Amino acid sequence: MMLLCVRLVGIRHFFPPLTRLSCSLHIHRPGHDVVKVRPIQTTESVPVHCGTTACERLFQLRSPRTTLPLNHSPVLTQCGRSIHTSGPLRALPFPLIWLVLKPLQKLMAIILGRSIRKWWVALPPNRRQLLREAAWRKRWHMVAGGTVAMVIMALFFLTHLDESPVTGRTRLLVLSRENYMELAVLTAQRYMEEFADQLVPESDPRHQLVERVVQHLAQRNKDIPELSSVPWSVHVVQSPTVNAFVLPNGTVFMFTGMLEAVADIHQLAFILGHEMAHALLGHSAEQASLSHVVNFLSLILLTAIWVACPRDSLAALGQWIQGKLVQLMLRHPYSRKLEAEADEVGIQLAAKACADVRSVPVFWQQMEISDQLRGDPDVPEWLSTHPSHRNRVTQLNRLVPQALELRKSCECPALPATDPRAVFSQSVRLVLEGAKDRGRGEASRTLKPLAPSTAVTMATALLDQHNWSPAPDELPSPPPAPIQPTAQLLETHVAAPAS
Repeated sequence: MMLLCVRLVGIRHFFPPLTRLSCSLHIHRPGHDVVKVRPIQTTESVPVHCGTTACERLFQLRSPRTTLPLNHSPVLTQCGRSIHTSGPLRALPFPLIWLVLKPLQKLMAIILGRSIRKWWVALPPNRRQLLREAAWRKRWHMVAGGTVAMVIMALFFLTHLDESPVTGRTRLLVLSRENYMELAVLTAQRYMEEFADQLVPESDPRHQLVERVVQHLAQRNKDIPELSSVPWSVHVVQSPTVNAFVLPNGTVFMFTGMLEAVADIHQLAFILGHEMAHALLGHSAEQASLSHVVNFLSLILLTAIWVACPRDSLAALGQWIQGKLVQLMLRHPYSRKLEAEADEVGIQLAAKACADVRSVPVFWQQMEISDQLRGDPDVPEWLSTHPSHRNRVTQLNRLVPQALELRKSCECPALPATDPRAVFSQSVRLVLEGAKDRGRGEASRTLKPLAPSTAVTMATALLDQHNWSPAPDELPSPPPAPIQPTAQLLETHVAAPAS
């Protein structure tokens, strides 16, 4: 009791009750004079050590009608102390939150399934029998509950169906494109930080070439609202990777390895059209929606696996098999379907931009030969997220006649009589016959490294040859391509014959 009295006296000494409090409020705004609000008085008992809180309460209760913009971040001076209010914080986009929570969902499913299995094993035999009999008596209730769940899921799918902008294909969109646009901005910032030291300057001919082709494609396809409303921005990355991608917000990333892989500006127009088609059709949001549904169904199956398997090792094996089956039977086929759709729309975008779409299948033939020369393993298509080069050549050859009709309807200049596909086939045949005559066998074939200035030379030559303007009216067609350039392209990968 003595210690309690001493403690209360000490608290009262340092923090006496306040019977009358007077506070004047000064509001500081950037670029404005100090605004002084009239003093506020009260007899409310408020601790002095919480003077800031007291004045804040008084200001909320009796402040004059003074409104401030939220973005001014005012500074409140209360009872001789200053409080800096921070601006409003933006919530993270839902797809980003979902990506973070995705591993936790799988972990929770494993823990739940394992806990149910251990609980069931720990039950005595008579208790298990009683539970089985109770489940059998209520089997129709369980069937009704499952039916209701299936109906709710079907209604959810029906209310989230969407139509693809160009192809008109019906697809499931659980996540909206607006949410994915916010995520695309964060992704673009991350890539800009990752490639900060590898970005090619805007004055570089390679950057200018990609920039003009992108703007030309957007200009010639401005009748598509989803394409014309996007602010396209181009970034060229100095890297030997043969790749290019476009984010949903119109940020284009082109690797110099891809510029070295294309043979002419028409192939480059198709590659960019293909990647822009992914953004136009919202394939990223579509894939995320499918992944969201598949993961939800997989969690139920994953829980059942960890319940049914008697040991953790068997459950882990079953989980691995389940993941591989989902990947091979759902994810990979769907990804290949989206790639084929992007090829179809991309060749249409290139055709409307007056590109020679006959050279598009040649690009994938070049890629197939390049992979063989590098000795890359031939991965079966069912194990890949992309169609094989050979199947892509077949599909694009089937789409070329329709694309040529579309190109003709866009009042594009006439194409040369020489078909690039025939030129490429004849060039390959001549190179192979020449190699055979010179005694070049498969064992003597090695790769020669490409010169660092190859892409720069190609970009400069294309800019000079086609005389591109910042906003061209049409894609100029080069003169008929002779056989020699393609033969030289192949011969750069063939070493000199062994002595």
